[in-house]
Amino acid sequence: MARSALLNVMVQAAFKAGKSLARDFGEVQNLQVSLKGPGDYVSQADRKAEKLIREELMKARPTYGFLGEESEEIIGTDGAHRWIVDPLDGTTNFLHGIPFFAISIALERNGEIVAGVVLNPGTDELFTAERGGGAFLNDRRLRVAARKNLSDAVIGCGIPHLGDVNHGKFLIELRHVMGEVAGVRRLGSASLDLAYVAAGRFDGFWERDLMPWDIAASVLLIREAGGYATDLDGSNAVLASGTVVAGNEYIHKALREVVQRPVPAR
Repeated sequence: MARSALLNVMVQAAFKAGKSLARDFGEVQNLQVSLKGPGDYVSQADRKAEKLIREELMKARPTYGFLGEESEEIIGTDGAHRWIVDPLDGTTNFLHGIPFFAISIALERNGEIVAGVVLNPGTDELFTAERGGGAFLNDRRLRVAARKNLSDAVIGCGIPHLGDVNHGKFLIELRHVMGEVAGVRRLGSASLDLAYVAAGRFDGFWERDLMPWDIAASVLLIREAGGYATDLDGSNAVLASGTVVAGNEYIHKALREVVQRPVPAR
């Protein structure tokens, strides 16, 4: 596959940070048995990865803005471009030595995502997309799964953290979805979960209360793989709403309807 110069910059930044995270992940696995635990170490790994990514991207395009999870936003001087970065999506997995976490890098131009990279440093799976150019896993072209019925579908989701005000709402949604589908999976990294939709591994996905860096790159992956990724109302403004429902044409529509199903009166 041919990559643009900008996408190559994003891939290089992802791999540089990925090598750092992979080294740190090995140390985290050793820290599982210590009394102190790996918490502080993971926080340092997260910040270090973002610093590496920011330096690589800003070196290549110093006038672009930068929005990252771990640092204050940098407003670009060109007024049109912004990098959107999650240096470690799946922090809880990383913290517990579970090799399912990702680096997510997106490029926004005039409010539209035009390029995206999601890298799992644990497996070296690299998901990339450019607007109008398709989505790829390493060098293989991606298409969303073709299943049309929820009863045949495996659906991914995110679960609100302990104490989240939407926990009760999620349990209602989960009960509705579980009654309609072949299976539900919660893997713990929204960017990778959505990349799995683009790759046809998951048939669909839904989650609320996400941040732009969680989903910016992966939403483009899904759309370039022939799928749909919107908020619950069907709007494409998922970065603003923080809610995403994804799948092919049929699963996306059916999943939206099930997630929004009214709670029966008692």
